Amino acid sequence: MSEPVIQVDHLSAFYQKNTVLYDVTFDVAPGSLTGIIGPNGAGKSTLIKTMLHLHPILTGNVSFFGQPFHKVKKRIGYVPQRGSVDWDFPTDALDVVTMGLYGKIGWLKRPSKTHRAQAMSALEKMGMKDYANRQISQLSGGQQQRVFLARALVQEADIYFMDEPLAGVDAGTERAIMEILKELKSAGKTVMVVHHDLQTVEHYFDHVLLLNRTVLHYGKTEETFTKENIADAYGGNMRWMGGEQKDVGHSIKQ
Repeated sequence: MSEPVIQVDHLSAFYQKNTVLYDVTFDVAPGSLTGIIGPNGAGKSTLIKTMLHLHPILTGNVSFFGQPFHKVKKRIGYVPQRGSVDWDFPTDALDVVTMGLYGKIGWLKRPSKTHRAQAMSALEKMGMKDYANRQISQLSGGQQQRVFLARALVQEADIYFMDEPLAGVDAGTERAIMEILKELKSAGKTVMVVHHDLQTVEHYFDHVLLLNRTVLHYGKTEETFTKENIADAYGGNMRWMGGEQKDVGHSIKQ
């Protein structure tokens, strides 16, 4: 059995004096594609930010490859929620992707032709080569998300965290993103994704983490993504499938 690449041990975090996460514990195996699922306010985004030291840890520990984050941060890629990004910042798509290489280039050095070629290749992979010189503020939501995914890809990380990468994108962008995530998994990368559409979980992820301030259920999707477990995570509220009551027996294991 492979050693876990991520270990979270009794992690807790506060936000504005309220407990957002408490006693969160789980391990992640290499080469897995995990969906982080839970209701609004469950702490999904905060979990990722706390693990990456973008939000203070109250108690507990997080390790990657058996080491603290600061020692291995170059091996970790992160795609934040699109709504948290200042899209009015005056830069073009190619420059945004090139920023993903600064860990290798160094912040005070200019990117070389090779570096920019790598960034362009990542844009091409995401179907955005023709938009390389377009200001990011002029791109659609789906195009912006493709650019940010290209920035993560160019890092050539071993672990990727993505916060709602499919939120508000068109069907074509969603397919393109999921193809890339599955390619990363096939290449042995480890990917954790905050996701909100329960109807696609079984098709997209091989592992699922059901979170509501703490980990309620975690494991292989086929074993964990059950009607009972989801009802547990959502407090028994069965209105979580797109806003209306639905019979989920056909799409979620009983």
